[in-house]
Amino acid sequence: MSATGTPATGSAPAGSGVAAVVVAAGRGIRIGGGTPKQYRRVGGQAVLTRTLAALAAQDAIDRIQPVIAADAADFFQTCLDELDAGLREKIAEPVEGGATRQLSVRAGLEALAAAAPEIVLVHDAARPYVDAPLIARAIAAGRDHGAAVPGVPVTDTVKRVVDIAPGIGRVHETPPREHLRAVQTPQAFAFSPLLGAHRDAAAQGLEGFTDDGALAEWAGLPVVVFSGDVANRKITQPADLIEADRAFAAGTAETPAPGARAMTSYVTRLGTGFDVHAFTAGDHVWLGGVKIPADRGVLAHSDGDVALHALTDALLGCIADGDIGTHFPPSDERWRGASSDQFLAHACGLVSARGGRIDHLDITVLAEAPRIGQHREAIRARIAAIAGVPLSAVSIKATTTEKLGFVGRAEGLAAQAAATVRLPEADEPV
Repeated sequence: MSATGTPATGSAPAGSGVAAVVVAAGRGIRIGGGTPKQYRRVGGQAVLTRTLAALAAQDAIDRIQPVIAADAADFFQTCLDELDAGLREKIAEPVEGGATRQLSVRAGLEALAAAAPEIVLVHDAARPYVDAPLIARAIAAGRDHGAAVPGVPVTDTVKRVVDIAPGIGRVHETPPREHLRAVQTPQAFAFSPLLGAHRDAAAQGLEGFTDDGALAEWAGLPVVVFSGDVANRKITQPADLIEADRAFAAGTAETPAPGARAMTSYVTRLGTGFDVHAFTAGDHVWLGGVKIPADRGVLAHSDGDVALHALTDALLGCIADGDIGTHFPPSDERWRGASSDQFLAHACGLVSARGGRIDHLDITVLAEAPRIGQHREAIRARIAAIAGVPLSAVSIKATTTEKLGFVGRAEGLAAQAAATVRLPEADEPV
């Protein structure tokens, strides 16, 4: 096994954009049996095969660095052989992991050091349900923030306890669950700061971080949480293997966690949104997450992005969960001057938490100026990245009002939006 991460069948040039470290060095002892869980077969293929395939299929990912146990070379080769040749080209020669997850991640990062990618994703081998929208959200959040982890809202009440006897704990506090997120992978980071944080931790003899987000926090890196996916569960218990085998064999891998209602039937929801802002002094406007030069700005509590505001309301309408003012009241000073991409990301996260899938996003901007033609593709790309959807699922148009009304008098601009979402038919949170 290479200690340098030399690609097995292909390589990415130094400085290429996105790499992924897949942590597969664990023994998986909690799941029982003699084979580590990442090499157990679900729907006819190993768990690790499915995880590698999901990542390698993404055009945005240039290189995948597996980290495996010293005695798992034969297991890994079987997984590699199961992949299509085109996908194998992205997979580097595996490197040997360490005694802890943290040491294994560092081994993967060190193997990528010569290539020095801009962004690195760190993903658990035992999360084979990871899909393209979640990967896209991870990459976008990593680029925007430098350190980002996916999280889903916690639906159970959580207690912090102090142990007072074996199996007995006294409640210390009950944190408000609206502020809690269950964290998943892939986690996304600017490569150099994360590698530096791992090296600093190792130099101080710290080896027990079980989560790269926590290590980044320890190193002083600001970490954000972006919208995860309730279907992106980790295979941990024997029942998880049984459910995964059933789901992949049946081709229904986008099912909720065991014990949740099976998502066998979907209903399509259409939501609409509208927003308007008056012009004021300034030299730019924000539209669709893109800063556009203009001879005036807009009067707003946040950044005044009418396109993202309308789209946020459209998505909230799909799940019947109020409007943007419900979730981000203008009376709250936290949102003064806030970037509207976080509003849209929040709405997308709520859709995901309901087990929903975004099919299409359509926006029409109403304005005499500025003209958005030359910015159209940048806006589409930005919205697709925030929402974690393909570029083909985003449409942006513009029109005037033929000199009629406040738009026609160039007193302000407006946007209307429509969103199409598939939700589980019973429309209950999962």
